[in-house]
Amino acid sequence: MAKISFFEKLKTGLAKTRNALTKNLDNLIFGKRALDKELFEELEELLISADMGPQFTYDLIDDVKQRVSRNELQDAGQIKKILQERMIAILQKMEKPLTIPQGQPFIIITIGVNGSGKTTTIGKLASSLKSGGHEVMLVAADTFRAAAVEQLEVWGSRVGAPVIKQKNNADPAAVVFDAITKIKAGYSGVVIVDTAGRLHTRVNLMEELKKVKRIINKELPGVVQEILLVLDATTGQNAVSQAKIFKEDIGATGIVLTKLDGTSKGGVIVRIAGELALPVRYIGVGEGLDDLRVFNSHDFTAALLG
Repeated sequence: MAKISFFEKLKTGLAKTRNALTKNLDNLIFGKRALDKELFEELEELLISADMGPQFTYDLIDDVKQRVSRNELQDAGQIKKILQERMIAILQKMEKPLTIPQGQPFIIITIGVNGSGKTTTIGKLASSLKSGGHEVMLVAADTFRAAAVEQLEVWGSRVGAPVIKQKNNADPAAVVFDAITKIKAGYSGVVIVDTAGRLHTRVNLMEELKKVKRIINKELPGVVQEILLVLDATTGQNAVSQAKIFKEDIGATGIVLTKLDGTSKGGVIVRIAGELALPVRYIGVGEGLDDLRVFNSHDFTAALLG
């Protein structure tokens, strides 16, 4: 029952993207449209404007043309099915939920630009992990934004997770070192590190993230880490450039795509998955505690194109 209700929420959350993509696509291929150059040009414009990206668009149209030339496609209405097949083929490869074993420490470092929904995502993730029987500890390594620690503490209190913190403007690596000390003393749950939102162009802040990684690797060489990049879907193509730099410079290992309910740019998930080969761990479609869910490619494409 919960899965059905979340699917309905997903469908509602993707309404803006669906209106931008599916309704326009339906209008484009409605009736007995000829499979000609004009149709392909309009289809290209539609997919690019939906933030699917040039490579996906080129590949899709090339696929359609090849099928037409082999007489496998006579009806423009079949294009929607091909679109869904190609989307699933790309997204399924990146459908890799986080596997967190019970009874041993696991560190999740959350990164991303300001306003991406990082701290809120941490709270929802902590709630989900606690529901799954994990022990969770939060680390307030965003020491520069005055309200960041308080915001994390509110979430910690809400979901029943202790928060490790220091004073404002403390060295983030020092706060993380406090968490490392707890792990060395026997803590065996999930540690979620909140880091300061930073533009990917700010070299000094990116170096700070690298320092946090170095300390963890040095002090806890055997402990598994996930470097979870939180991306705001409303930023569309900017999310792609952010993901590229965070992957190259920091070694992001997975993505959370937030605010899908507030944008018509949800198609960007296809571009991120196709161009960057970064697993999409979770998607966010609302403000509620249970609105962060493990990404499922079939549910996503069905909600988007249905």
